[in-house]
Amino acid sequence: MTEPTRRDLACGVPLIVENIPAMRSAGLCWLLPAGSVTDEPNTLGRSQVMSELLMRGAGDLDSRSQADAFDRLGAARSSSSGTTHLRLSVACLGAKLGETLPLLVDMVRKPALTDDALAPTKDLAIQAIESLGDDPQERCVLGARARHYPAPFDRSGLGTPEGIASLTSESVRKAWTSLGRPGGSIITAAGDVDASELGDRLDSLLDGWSGQGGSYTISGEAPRGYAHENDDSNQVQILVVHDAPPEPHEDSILERVVVSVLSGGMSGRLFTEVREKRGLCYSVSAGYRADKEFAGVSAYVGTTPEHAQEALDVLLGELDRIAAGIDQSELDRTRVGMKSRLVFGGESTGARASALAGDMRVLGRARSMTELTERIDGVTLDRVNDYLKRRTPGRMTIQTVGPEALRPPAGV
Repeated sequence: MTEPTRRDLACGVPLIVENIPAMRSAGLCWLLPAGSVTDEPNTLGRSQVMSELLMRGAGDLDSRSQADAFDRLGAARSSSSGTTHLRLSVACLGAKLGETLPLLVDMVRKPALTDDALAPTKDLAIQAIESLGDDPQERCVLGARARHYPAPFDRSGLGTPEGIASLTSESVRKAWTSLGRPGGSIITAAGDVDASELGDRLDSLLDGWSGQGGSYTISGEAPRGYAHENDDSNQVQILVVHDAPPEPHEDSILERVVVSVLSGGMSGRLFTEVREKRGLCYSVSAGYRADKEFAGVSAYVGTTPEHAQEALDVLLGELDRIAAGIDQSELDRTRVGMKSRLVFGGESTGARASALAGDMRVLGRARSMTELTERIDGVTLDRVNDYLKRRTPGRMTIQTVGPEALRPPAGV
């Protein structure tokens, strides 16, 4: 792979391109500052609705014609609402990217946002919320999020039925006119892409596009602690969340190693101790979600009522035990796994474009595959264990969903 190149387009949007000579495909990712944090308090779910509406016609094309136009080019497109940004993605043959760009730009600059499209889109968004009744694990995740993070990062990206119901075509169009702007946007591409040609083409298509997109203010203090949601079922969902270094912090790579030791597959400590040795659960894992301002580690157990309390106790015990340090074999195994996942991600042009966009959003620059690999190789056992001695998880959040509440440890 070549090093990523950066060019600031005439409209002010940073364009990051990583040419991958062996690839014939191209992936493009476009982040727009219109994520769920930009929803107004009385329109929660607006970002989710807008992301679907962008797929339902733009420019001179209605929803069906738009889909057919992308299909004729063999281009797979997608739209999704994240926390801070709305993401548009397209994957196609590199030779077809130039023809695909006008369709993608129209989705941003000339979305139809019609009355006919809004009603079914709102229905789908409300159905997604209602489906949570059949998804206790997701309810557990959302419950923990609502209590662990400050506003507006405590929100469910799905929104609320009331917020979605309040949306009108006029209000959505007004919101997109304000949010769908170059200020705060990021465009990245990877694969069979010529950076100069892509930049020139985008400058032409985005001529006259201006303005600052959405923004947000972090406020309030998260309550954290223990909470339980009653659910009359034969399953119990348990989620434990604690603080971790944000991505820009130099310790973030060390936290990734620690979490991989805990949950890096069947050899991870959580699988070994909670499931393999004791048979306490059907699922156990941990993940590290790092953002620009803050980050968290989430440890999950899915179990049965008779095993729930012991599963929670063992899970918390392993989260405490990791502070005593890891050994060389765990570090070696973890580094191999992390580099393997890095390589696998680099073999997908869409995944690579998405990773470049994530770097730009959080760090303000794009990291090459070489830099990422060297960062992993630079982790030593002494660095990890020194970090674990000074690691500060903060006050944790524990969320459970099941027929009965559990006993949390003292102080939670």
